[in-house]
Amino acid sequence: MSTVEEARERLIAALTALPRGSVETIPAAAALGRVTAAPTFARGCSPHYCAAAMDGFAVKSDLTTRATETSPLTLRLSEDAVPVNTGELMPEGFDAVIMIEDVHRPVAGAIEIMAAASPWQHVRLLGEDIVATELIVPRGRRLTPADLGALIASQVAEISVVRRPSVAFVPTGSEVIRPGDPVRPGDVIDYNSYMLSGLVEEWGGVATTEPPTPDDPDALRNTLLQAVERHDLVALIAGSSAGTHDFVPGLIEELGELLCHGVRLAPGKPTALGIVGGTPVLGVPGYSVAAWTAFDLFAKPVLSRLQGVAEPQRVTVDARVRRKVFSKSGTREYLRVRLARVGGELVASPLKRGSSAISSLVQAEGLAIVPDMDEGLDPDTAVRVELLVPPDEVERTVLAVGSHDLALDLLACHLADSPGGARLASAHVGSLGGLRALAQREAHFAGTHLLDPETDEYNVPYIRRVLPDIPLKLVNLAYREVGLMVLPGNPRGIGSVGDLPREDVVFINRQRGAGTRVLLDDLLDTAGIAPESISGYGREVTTHTMVAAAILGGAADTGLGIRAAAAALGLDFVPLASERYDLAIPAEHAAHPGVQQVLAAAATDGFRQAVLALGGYDLRDSGRTLYEQ
Repeated sequence: MSTVEEARERLIAALTALPRGSVETIPAAAALGRVTAAPTFARGCSPHYCAAAMDGFAVKSDLTTRATETSPLTLRLSEDAVPVNTGELMPEGFDAVIMIEDVHRPVAGAIEIMAAASPWQHVRLLGEDIVATELIVPRGRRLTPADLGALIASQVAEISVVRRPSVAFVPTGSEVIRPGDPVRPGDVIDYNSYMLSGLVEEWGGVATTEPPTPDDPDALRNTLLQAVERHDLVALIAGSSAGTHDFVPGLIEELGELLCHGVRLAPGKPTALGIVGGTPVLGVPGYSVAAWTAFDLFAKPVLSRLQGVAEPQRVTVDARVRRKVFSKSGTREYLRVRLARVGGELVASPLKRGSSAISSLVQAEGLAIVPDMDEGLDPDTAVRVELLVPPDEVERTVLAVGSHDLALDLLACHLADSPGGARLASAHVGSLGGLRALAQREAHFAGTHLLDPETDEYNVPYIRRVLPDIPLKLVNLAYREVGLMVLPGNPRGIGSVGDLPREDVVFINRQRGAGTRVLLDDLLDTAGIAPESISGYGREVTTHTMVAAAILGGAADTGLGIRAAAAALGLDFVPLASERYDLAIPAEHAAHPGVQQVLAAAATDGFRQAVLALGGYDLRDSGRTLYEQ
């Protein structure tokens, strides 16, 4: 096992023996984003003639010296003054322009001026911007839109650029299919190739995806040998771990040089690096987030070297984590996080940590780096974060941490269409987790639907216990219909919680602290059912839609959730209760512009209609403050 630094050093050392990319000549107009192969100099001046800089009249400045406000001067058109528009060639013998706003016309065929014109006033001189032979762009510059404008303005029609590096992706595994192929249970759709191809395009390369190669060492050997002949970098996806069908490291070692196999990296530990036939070869893990992380760390220096440019670096910021984060000592972890400025401080909230959780990459604003020798991060610890979004997007983020609800997703969509500019990000940690996040100053507000069995009241008793000293208000978002989700036709005949202990029924639960879990335990207590009598009670997921997906996929027969989640995945629904879903908003954030925009978006007809269309929602109190402390 190599550290990240050791693996990168071995790779970069091997790259020094590789030639830089070859050169090609292309039209300057088509060179956006390309890297210059040589310094490029102006072939002509810009402007290439003396041009009028204003709309008005070209004049001979020496004829205007006697003009004053008290003694205006009359100039004859055609002889002493010639009409010109901005950008026009200056007439021969004329050396100044008087703006049309400063001209009077007392008689036909003449103009009147009340001030003298200085030589070359309002005239763009030949070469005023660029003089022929001046350097326009140096070698190794990635061309911007402004660069193209300057090149074309200085009459550079063609430019020498580095050929774009060619990267081949080879998805491996007999179970892998292409996007668009019929999908059967057990098939794995190759989406990693297309995700990583996007990175290649961002870094200036050209990506090609080969057909999936089955788990056969001879087939993989042939594919690899062909790929290294045609491409500058080959990435083999999956097959680099330690399973019986993981042939990639052995083949790299057989056909070339294996630089390392195994990196102290999370996610991405099974990464393999090598050189085959003079071409760098990466063996990246099959799990999507691990593949993304490994490719980001080890393909970027290769493509930068081939183009002769510095490796692009992300903007980094310092943020704080408010809760304990556990990590394995000796392994550097790249933790996907939500970012928002809460109470004047940038706060990082960890997302799903699974190596296959591609949704965490979609949701992440940054990567929090847990150093190699740390066993995680303590609460309120500062952490360095690489930004995955522009900094201004982080500053506009309103962070909701708490219970999952489909209406929050719709609210984020409607907020994105509003003129205020705020964006809503949600982290699903359950209702109780959301209240604790508010106590830790980790979020702007929390979604909660916690039933107190003793008072039969929602949310308020928990707020008094968890947040007794924090001024806040509870604003209702909706009432939701809650029940048991089952397969279409309800093949198990499940009609109530009384059916959950049956031997032929497998349950899927929500995590501890989730409002749905609290409601379930109250229903079981009322019915006199022991949780341990239910098969699957200990299996937990974090959202209503994950419960629905587990049922649809055959991992469970039923689970408690909202009607809207059941309808979204085509499941049947056994209603059991109606619950109140509120937004707990601390007073310190109530006037936050983003929070105000969230509440305004929740009051729009478009949002309300979209929520009602989900099914199972009642908006009778939506937007009302139901409690303050």
